[in-house]
Amino acid sequence: MSIITKDERRKAKHRRVRRKVAGSPERPRLSVYRSNKHIRVQIVDDIAGKVLIAASSQSKEIREQNKYGGNKKAARAVGALIAEKAKAQGISAVVFDRGGYLYHGRIREVAEGARQGGLKF
Repeated sequence: MSIITKDERRKAKHRRVRRKVAGSPERPRLSVYRSNKHIRVQIVDDIAGKVLIAASSQSKEIREQNKYGGNKKAARAVGALIAEKAKAQGISAVVFDRGGYLYHGRIREVAEGARQGGLKF
C-alpha cells in the first residue's frame, strides 16, 4: 500500500484542471505555483510552449514592498505585477490556472490583484 502525499494529490488535481484549461496566443494561461515561503506566477502560451511573462514574490519589486513572500499581501502584489507586465506586452485576457490549489487564500489574492491590474479572466 503506497502513501499518497499532499503534493501528489495536488498534482493529480492539476492534471485534471489542465485537461480543460489551455492557453492560446489570444488568451494565454495564467499559471500559479505556491510554496510555503513564496508564490510564482507565469503567463504561458501552451500552443507555442513558451512562457511569455513571469513574476514572483522573489522579484526585486516585490521584495522592496514585502519582507516575506508567503503571505496574502505579497500574493496580491505579485498579481498586480503580472497584470502590469501583461498590459505592457498587450495581453488583456487570460485563462486562470490555479495549479491544483483551492481558490482560497493566496491563490485568490493573486487573482484579485491581477483583476485589479486590469486582466480579464
